[in-house]
Amino acid sequence: MKTVGIIGGIGPESTIDYYRSLIARYRQLRPDGSSPAVLINSLDVTKLLDFMEVNRLNAVAEYLLDGLQKLARAGCDFGIIAANTPHIVFDELQRRSPIPLISIVEAACAEAKKRGISKAGLLGTRFTMQAQFYPDVFSREGIALVTPQEDEQTYIHEKYLGELLKDLFLPETREKLLEIIRRMKEQRQIQAVILGGTELPLILQEEQVCGIPLLDTTQVHVQAIVAQLLS
Repeated sequence: MKTVGIIGGIGPESTIDYYRSLIARYRQLRPDGSSPAVLINSLDVTKLLDFMEVNRLNAVAEYLLDGLQKLARAGCDFGIIAANTPHIVFDELQRRSPIPLISIVEAACAEAKKRGISKAGLLGTRFTMQAQFYPDVFSREGIALVTPQEDEQTYIHEKYLGELLKDLFLPETREKLLEIIRRMKEQRQIQAVILGGTELPLILQEEQVCGIPLLDTTQVHVQAIVAQLLS
């Protein structure tokens, strides 16, 4: 049996969601009652965000690489990072990691392509919305990504760090997120929304809002992980 190593804790609530979803998906495909072999290395989200705030991407990469090396020494066959923002250094990690990695961005892109989406909104932390690691991957498949207005990005980022990462999911925050999605659909003609932050599906739990689908990056990542476990 293969063992997946998870870099988790960034943040804790979405790591719990990953674990639950991973078990459920595995048992859905293997109804004999067996469970996958999973190791979780839970890192300090505050430390990682401190590095991100001052744009110390080398420190981000080294911190994550150290976590992956621990998972490799523990016997994991492949690894994943249970968060979107750290994928800003994914290419470097993939080159240097002692074990193969499955990208949440590649998994999201494959799902968007499968659904025939050509233009999607991207929500996440400010780091994710303003960086190129999502557009770089999606553009290869001809999929355009649209981000919210600058003031909306600030709102989402502050609520993400100040509420969602702290397990606070408030109805007024949800309503504002829906308002942003509605505006992007009306003014930018997006066909879907990429929930490019693994806490976002915890506050936007529907498969569809405002008449367009929400692409839950946690779930598409989990599907790719289980496929690898069963291959």
